[in-house]
This record gives sequence, structure tokens and C-alpha cells, in this order.
Amino acid sequence: MREQIVATQAKWQKATITGSVRRTPRVISFFFKPAFPFAYLPGQHVDVRLTAPDGYQVQRSYSIASAPDSGDIIELAIERLDEGEVSTYFHDVATPGDEIELRGPVGGHFIWTIADGGPILLIGGGSGVAPLVSMLRHRTAQGASTPTLLLYSARTWDELIFRDELLDLKRKSNGFDLALTLTREHQSHDADYNRRIDPAMVAELLPRMPASAKTAYVCGSNAFVSAAADALIAVGIAAAIIRTERYGV
Repeated sequence: MREQIVATQAKWQKATITGSVRRTPRVISFFFKPAFPFAYLPGQHVDVRLTAPDGYQVQRSYSIASAPDSGDIIELAIERLDEGEVSTYFHDVATPGDEIELRGPVGGHFIWTIADGGPILLIGGGSGVAPLVSMLRHRTAQGASTPTLLLYSARTWDELIFRDELLDLKRKSNGFDLALTLTREHQSHDADYNRRIDPAMVAELLPRMPASAKTAYVCGSNAFVSAAADALIAVGIAAAIIRTERYGV
């Protein structure tokens, strides 16, 4: 479940799959064109609902990875979960031209726009990087140089979603810095660490920011968010500036 969700009056509508891009062995980005396009903010998510011929329905929430500056097409990075009814449908069955039901945008706490300023600290675990990428894409589209540090954790180098895009953004700099940590693989390529996020890691990275973070955003599984938020607090970051978004139960 997600926390800090703001109620939405959005209604279910049809959305057409316009294409897909494989991001990692277990994550595919699907692109949707809603019948009635809507405005959203970086960090928000949508609900997706599937209905079987016998009327059985299942729905899941997915963070929007695209930026609101990119037009009407919405990108959702969907990770395959072996027991997941929705994710396996998308990975095994869905094709461009198919229609699904979608509702959104949802969420009003875990958002950031350039008007909010910075510096900002972003911490993502696995597919939890998706809403943070939306924020970064918005920042880039607006030509902003808001000081931003992303600490991104994944199990292996090949499981870093949006890896090449993030590395390219780091090379361009413009106030953006990136630190990668791999939890099931030794340091590889441009990875900075090979362990789970802990206070020592955060303490080492904070001096890379030009000033103290105005806001910190943490997104991932329940266990990941709890550990990362605890690490932030342990190094002196006030709980009041930490915003979290959790996946799972």
C-alpha cells in the first residue's frame, strides 16, 4: 500500500497502450494515451484496473515515470512479479493498441516541481525510482539547475531501471549528482557502493550537496523506506522534511 495518499475525484477511463520499452530483465515501461488526458505532478501515480471476461477485476497503483512536460502520453515502469496478476498480464499478454482502465492522478504529498526549489535529496530502491525519475525529467524539461542528489539502490547493475538515462544526466551535471549502490553484486562500472543504504553511506554522500537538503524523498518497498528514512534521521536530517512513498504491504 502507499502512504500519504490524497483522495482523488478522478474517474476510471480507457487508456490505449501506444508502445513499450524494456528497461531491465524484469521491468518494462508501458506508454499509455488516456482517452481524456489529464494534468499531473511529478511524483503522483495512477490506478490501473483489469477486468476479465467473467467480470473479475483486479487493480494496482503505479507511479508515473514520465514528466508532465512531455505531453499526453503517460509512462509506467511495470516490474514483473511472478504472483502479480496485473504485472504478468502486461509482461505476457499486453500489446500496443490494447485498452486498459486507468484512474488518476492520485497523490498530493510525494510531489516536487521546480517551484518547490531545493536542494533536494532523492533516495530510491528498485522500481521506487520511477516517481523520482519523473521529478528529474521535469527538472530537465524546465531547464532547472536545482541542486539534486539521487541515491539509487538495486540488486545488480542490470536491474538499475533508467540506468543509462541517469548516468547521462550525471555526466551533464547541471547541479545533478548520482550515487549508485548494488546489494547483490560487487561494485561494477559506475556503482559507488555494494551494500544496503546505511547511515555511514548517507553521511559520506551529503557533503556532495552544495547545501543542506530542503526536502528528502524516499521511495521503495516498506523495508527499504524504513531503513533509508532511519539512516537520514541518524545523520541529523529532520523527519519533518522527509517524504516517503512505500510499495507493498
